[in-house]
Amino acid sequence: MLRAALPLLWLPLAGAGTTEEPTREPGSPGEPPPGLALFRWQWHEVEAPYLVALWILVASLAKIVFHLSRKVTSLVPESCLLILLGLVLGGIVLAVAKKAEYQLEPGTFFLFLLPPIVLDSGYFMPSRLFFDNLGAILTYAVVGTLWNTFTTGTALWGLQQAGLVAPRVQAGLLDFLLFGSLISAVDPVAVLAVFEEVHVNETLFIIVFGESLLNDAVTVVLYKVCNSFVEMGSANVQATDYLKGVASLFVVSLGGAAVGLVFAFLLALTTRFTKRVRIIEPLLVFLLAYAAYLTAEMASLSAILAVTVCGLGCKKYVEANISHKSRTAVKYTMKTLASCAETIIFMLLGISAVDSSKWAWDSGLVLGTLFFILFFRALGVVMQTWVLNQFRLVPLDKIDQVVMSYGGLRGAVAFALVILLDRTKVPAKDYFVATTIVVVFFTVIVQGLTIKPLVKWLKVKRSEHYKPTLNQELHEHTFDHILAAVEDVVGHHGYHYWRDRWEQFDKKYLSQLLMRRSAYRIRDQIWDVYYRLNIRDAISFVDQGGHVLSSTRLTLPSMPSRNSVAETSVTNLLRESGSGACLDLQVIDTVRSGRDREDAVMHHLLCGGLYKPRRRGALRCAQAHVSSPPPQPVQRRSYPGRVGRGTWQSTCPQKPPRLYPWTCRQAGTRVSHPWRAWHPRPVPRPPL
Repeated sequence: MLRAALPLLWLPLAGAGTTEEPTREPGSPGEPPPGLALFRWQWHEVEAPYLVALWILVASLAKIVFHLSRKVTSLVPESCLLILLGLVLGGIVLAVAKKAEYQLEPGTFFLFLLPPIVLDSGYFMPSRLFFDNLGAILTYAVVGTLWNTFTTGTALWGLQQAGLVAPRVQAGLLDFLLFGSLISAVDPVAVLAVFEEVHVNETLFIIVFGESLLNDAVTVVLYKVCNSFVEMGSANVQATDYLKGVASLFVVSLGGAAVGLVFAFLLALTTRFTKRVRIIEPLLVFLLAYAAYLTAEMASLSAILAVTVCGLGCKKYVEANISHKSRTAVKYTMKTLASCAETIIFMLLGISAVDSSKWAWDSGLVLGTLFFILFFRALGVVMQTWVLNQFRLVPLDKIDQVVMSYGGLRGAVAFALVILLDRTKVPAKDYFVATTIVVVFFTVIVQGLTIKPLVKWLKVKRSEHYKPTLNQELHEHTFDHILAAVEDVVGHHGYHYWRDRWEQFDKKYLSQLLMRRSAYRIRDQIWDVYYRLNIRDAISFVDQGGHVLSSTRLTLPSMPSRNSVAETSVTNLLRESGSGACLDLQVIDTVRSGRDREDAVMHHLLCGGLYKPRRRGALRCAQAHVSSPPPQPVQRRSYPGRVGRGTWQSTCPQKPPRLYPWTCRQAGTRVSHPWRAWHPRPVPRPPL
């Protein structure tokens, strides 16, 4: 793979290198010492990294060219265009060199190209949505994969017994089951590439994509078990081997998840102590996540499941510990690596397809495989959905089942697994390779091209990319607590009960252990919104004529606690001292939207509880003066006096006070300058 790069540039450079005469060792007998060379061509010393860099450059330029036309990218998925580009480049290389030079190597794919894509998917996966649909995801990933494997393999074996497959395809039942195990698994790379452009609703996306991630454990177990049975021979397989195969399913899946949890714990704990070395925070995230993948691969466990669990489990604590700049670096570096790996995978798939020496064609096997994977996928989704709808609060309707059946895409994982087969043990390997290439191209190109019009025609609910408002967050947490309380009262320990228990355990133990004390402060959405709106208020004050004197007079905490927000709000400090603040404008949205207005309403509502005046009696007195008829002049000029600890004596009337129509800015002004509250504006008397 390191030699796989731009074919058009590699060929002339390689040809130029072959004309050079072999070099002799300097200082050999009979040869004068070489003189000083002004120029020396050293292509072989930089060949591998140069070609890799050119390969990534060509892939990036291809993506730029694709997106120059919005009509093309709106109709054709990017993965289809990359595969077609790979076919063109592979054809050119084959025509020039008379042989296929570049292939998608399984080792390079599993060790270098797949980990960034899976890490990006697990790290940025919506955890709440994932765990809300975890039961459906596990059902489709485990039961669905087993169903597709055994039905597809058995049906293909029956097709051969019926004489619809050519006799030259020498394969038995175990061979077809082995082929069914690798061709039935939904590929995460293909699903991610196609479904992100279709923009289906979040529930459909998380179910199909979660299935593609979690079915890796089942696929690995079935592939290794069937491959071992083929090497042993059907006559030598005993009953204990079948029991070991079933046990290995739990070992591989649970072992991979355990490895991911261990490295997630180590990563979160390590980032707790990086406050003074912020520069290495992004490096730690990538190194420990990649170490989780390699450790699981070394122990023959599910590496995809390990890195997915690692990213999903550590994000909350890592994001709280590292700085804002490190979070930005992790996000964009991870997205860049995943995009580059995905681009290279699809281009190499197209290039690998032109090598006719590694595959053989049989129409019966190819057409039968296409029909069976589509038919049994749809049948399995319908049966499993009918069972799941008996327990789901929001059932999956028929349109959702159509999209899930049609969205079972196959990709590079199946191709890499079929390349790993041993031709001496599996004589029909070349036919399986050709069938796998056709299935991958059909699912990625044909289904990828038609799934977007299908979604529009069926009027599937599309995803809404927006961040929930503060009001929605409050109602969501309220309903979570209410449902957990209801389950506790009726004695049914359901999903909400265990989630509430987990949140209490996390708050009491894990967060205190894995987060720094400064990061473990109140991290509610209310305080975050309140903090940002205070910053906007400060900026607005400065824009309207505030004097910026120094950035050292005012310090803003990165994550304020309850006390810091109540005592040192930005607005009050600016009005008291007139000093400016060095504000990080990158974390503030300058475009006002409906969500901002709703959060502003909540912010003004919180002002009554968070801006606490020290002289409450005086403030109540001022409010009462405004809402009541004009008192006697003597009563207006008499000030309340303190008669005891925490109590105030006032000459205000005893009528219930009415809220004074202050704005948030005026409230802050009166709190900052309490003496203004003692002299409210007199209310003019009505004319006689």
